[in-house]
Amino acid sequence: MFKGTFTALVTPFNQGRFDVARYAQQIGFQARHKVTGIVAVGTTGESPTLSHQEHHLVIETAVRVGHKAGLKVIAGTGSNSTAEAVDLSRHAQRAGADAVLLVNPYYNKPTQEGLYRHFKAVARAVTIPVVLYNIPGRTNVTMTVPTMVRLARDCPNITTVKDATGNLDLTTEAVAAGMTVLSGDDSLTLPMMAVGAVGVVSVASNIVPGEVRKLVEAALAGNFTRARQIHKRIFNLCRALFVETNPIPIKTAMALLERDSGEMRLPLCEASHANCAVVRQALAQIGLL
Repeated sequence: MFKGTFTALVTPFNQGRFDVARYAQQIGFQARHKVTGIVAVGTTGESPTLSHQEHHLVIETAVRVGHKAGLKVIAGTGSNSTAEAVDLSRHAQRAGADAVLLVNPYYNKPTQEGLYRHFKAVARAVTIPVVLYNIPGRTNVTMTVPTMVRLARDCPNITTVKDATGNLDLTTEAVAAGMTVLSGDDSLTLPMMAVGAVGVVSVASNIVPGEVRKLVEAALAGNFTRARQIHKRIFNLCRALFVETNPIPIKTAMALLERDSGEMRLPLCEASHANCAVVRQALAQIGLL
């Protein structure tokens, strides 16, 4: 189920509150461009500043609207507290999510044994698939391939990893070990697919879902000439969307395109004037402004 393009949706706010209507519009935009699915309440969705009640509402909205539109829904339910991750994952399953996405526990820096026990506990608390999320830039810990393989061996619902390590050696090793790998970095989707990844959890597809989908489809079909053409076309945009901490640039871009209010919650704040100009220029370069 994890082959293809999954959009890591932003969480829209209106005067500080989750904007359900805008979120539904954004999901509809994804469906019209025929992505495979959406990820609700990931890093891009500002998960750290949502209350549990809001977290539940965002996931419930994603499932209700996304499934009606024919999209698969992956719910971000990770935490640095195993008990909290279990609770959020059980809610996502009850809400009807197709899978949960679990980031490596952050700040407390568990060992590989701690990572194994954490993910095993969550995987055994639910029956839906669990997608591991390896992003050392956010968590300061990297899950090794042997730990992934151990989890996949002991937990039938763990087969997939979202790889945002920026390390093609790790990607290659994970694929060789039998893991399903999704790119967690838009600018690296093409090279990661060249070594065996089968799709992407994309930030850029919030605004160019059709382009990202076509890149992934071309790469899956072995047409790397076509995939490379699309990669070159959107590369500067992908880089611009990380000129500051995600999701600041993508929310800036969506506000410029009048598809989001651009509101964020502290401690995130608006982009600098210089970086707003970088985002604007990248949008103009591909004809969106």
